[in-house]
Amino acid sequence: MNATARPRVEPAVRDRARAARAGPRLRVTDPTGRVFDALADANRRYVLEALAGRETATATELAAELPVTRQAVAKHLAALNEAGLVEGRREGRETRYELTPGPLGTAMDWMVSVGAEWDSRLAALKRHLSGGSPRRGGGARRRG
Repeated sequence: MNATARPRVEPAVRDRARAARAGPRLRVTDPTGRVFDALADANRRYVLEALAGRETATATELAAELPVTRQAVAKHLAALNEAGLVEGRREGRETRYELTPGPLGTAMDWMVSVGAEWDSRLAALKRHLSGGSPRRGGGARRRG
């Protein structure tokens, strides 16, 4: 082996090293987190929007409206099903999917509560900054 040649690194070893450098991955386990995780993908949001316009639909019907394959739609529907946003029921050879709005409502309630907390914190900060008394001495305090 000459001095300038690089040692060959197997792909599996390279992937493990990359994963180790990236640190631990956060695994979302709470229901609201799974909803946000599912909605983070734009294609899943498109699938939800297409499904919202009808009572039920198959992956084939949805794929006809979207610029993705039937297999991709089926994969997105499986992720949405895991998050509880859709339910599927078999009808012959196809699975018909329908929206289940409960988990989305729960996520929206969470956003409203967090928003209300931030509103109250920002209002308190505004009151503090507008009506608070300035510190005496006009500068940083010295220790000592």
